[in-house]
Amino acid sequence: MTVIADTSPLHYLVLIDAVHILPALFGKVTIPGAVLRELSAAGAPPDVRAWLSKMPDWLSVESARLRLQDERLESLGAGEREAIALALEDPSEALLIMDEAKGRQEAANRHLRFIGTLGVLDTAAARGLIDLPSCIGRLSRTNFYITPSILKALLDNDLRRRAGGQSKR
Repeated sequence: MTVIADTSPLHYLVLIDAVHILPALFGKVTIPGAVLRELSAAGAPPDVRAWLSKMPDWLSVESARLRLQDERLESLGAGEREAIALALEDPSEALLIMDEAKGRQEAANRHLRFIGTLGVLDTAAARGLIDLPSCIGRLSRTNFYITPSILKALLDNDLRRRAGGQSKR
């Protein structure tokens, strides 16, 4: 599996001190050049730029060989466009980590698999890598938007999962 991350999931995982879950879940993660530029831009949070300045060995930067000429992609940011282009090079093996609704819709239109920041956190919690309520609490102190219904479902699922695990002991 080739895991390709867009900007926002890396951005938020760094801000909540949970970026370490990516190699634990996926091994290597690839980002396109546009994502590298967005994460290192002057407007990116200092913590994100500092993390990127010591790029971990599990993160690699690749350029897409495909140049997508599709006007539906013009409304997306450069990071989303390049991440989708990278994923389309081997769609059966690609997993996109992407949060933006328009990008996820375009990925779905192209039959690409994707997961967002919340899905990554939920998967990590299911594997015992993080405490989900703590991570969600830190995430809520950023500008990441979670609808109340999704937040409730995520935390209820985590509570059921933890209660089920405790009853098996």
